[in-house]
Order: sequence, then structure tokens, then C-alpha cells
Amino acid sequence: MLTKLPNPHNVLVVGASRGIGLGMVRHLCEDMRVGQIFAGCREPASASDLHALAEHDCRLRAMRMDVEDEQTLADAVAEIDRFGGALHAVIVTAGVLHDEGMRPERRLADVDVSAAERSFRVNALGPLLVLKHTEPLLRQSGGPAYFASISARVGSIGDNRIGGWYSYRAAKAAQNQFVHTASIELARRHSELTCVTLHPGTVDTALSEPFQGRVKPDKLFSVERASRQLLEVLDGLDPDDSGGFFAWDGQPIPW
Repeated sequence: MLTKLPNPHNVLVVGASRGIGLGMVRHLCEDMRVGQIFAGCREPASASDLHALAEHDCRLRAMRMDVEDEQTLADAVAEIDRFGGALHAVIVTAGVLHDEGMRPERRLADVDVSAAERSFRVNALGPLLVLKHTEPLLRQSGGPAYFASISARVGSIGDNRIGGWYSYRAAKAAQNQFVHTASIELARRHSELTCVTLHPGTVDTALSEPFQGRVKPDKLFSVERASRQLLEVLDGLDPDDSGGFFAWDGQPIPW
């Protein structure tokens, strides 16, 4: 799938126990050019789908990585370093839009500080911290490498025409800025690293389920399709695209 990477190459997916992350792991398991597949999630012990895949693929290794707990990221990266060495691609799919007591705000009056702070911790700081800890292993690749984080079109300030969803929009905009800023710094010491944020479209997952009512059927993507599309988009990018924000069809999205 990632044809510009060497054979074999090692990939880390964070947020890998469900949704797009799990879909990407499935695709990677089908690619015999992939060496090691590291699957990070909050509770690997209960990630039954990952365990089922690992029973048939010895390349897959699940590990605890909670983007709200930086120590778990540091520990996992140290384990990857001992076990597999260099990383050639890191993809962060972890994100939160709603959960118990947390919903997207329709009005300014709905803004809640604790919910906004959690959105920023997961959606903005989470990918940045993953990049902070994995960058040394990406540099060890010594050649082409990718860092990609799943953002959302609603994080585009230029594309915002209907308002609402204050915390999620702002957290995704911050994520885009964090990755863009890091891409500038990292280009100075790893010229073949491509750092981007990606918009998957509306995907049939638990994250989007409460908001699918107005989505046209042809615009609601299955996890299998969405994860494949994103890997194909990533494969089509190169270091000249680093710092960019791209949609599921490969088109750039305005900031």
C-alpha cells in the first residue's frame, strides 16, 4: 500500500482497536511488504479484533498507547525501539467527538470547559505527543517516511460556513497547526519525512453514528473503504506535500 517505503517497512497505527485505525491494520496485514505492524490503543488486553488478527499474523503487535497519558506513549516507543527499531510510517487515528456527557456544541451557550479541554487533549495534543515520541524512530528509517494524523474538514477555518461544534472544530484546527509547525522543524533533519493531516470523509463508525442522518448514502464510507482511501492518499504524497491537509480524495483542504 505504501509503495514508496522499503521492503520491508514498519508501521505504527495509534487508535488501532476500532474504526479507521482497525481498518488500516487490516489492510496492512494484507500487504506482505510490511515488516512489523504495531497497533497502539488504550486497552490492548480487551482489543478482541486485534487479538484475532494477531493469531493469524505474527507481524502484528498490540500495545498500550493512550494519547491522554504521555507515559504510555514513551513506554510503547521504547518497546518498539527494542523490538523493531525504525518506523517508516506512523498514523494516528485516535480521536473523540462525543461520549458520555460530551456532545458537539450547537450553540455558544453549550460550551463546556471540561469537554473542550478533553477534546484538545485527545484531538490536538494527542497526535502532537505521538509525533514527539516517534520522531526519533521515523528518523532512523534513513529514507522516505510518513507521519499522518486523522483530522476533519470541520477543522478548516476557511471552510467553516455553518458554525457550531466549537470545541471539535478548534481542536482539529489546532491539530492541523501542530502538524504543520512540526513539519517545518522536522524537514531540517529528515528531508524525506512527509507530515500531513487527513480528512477521511464521513465514515460509518461510532464517532459519526449520531450525525449520519443527513449524509447522502454515497458520501457515507465504510471503514474498509475509508481506511483504504486514506492509505492511497498517503501513498500519493511526498515531502513537497509535508505540512499539508488533504481530503480522502487527495485534494488539499484550505486552512
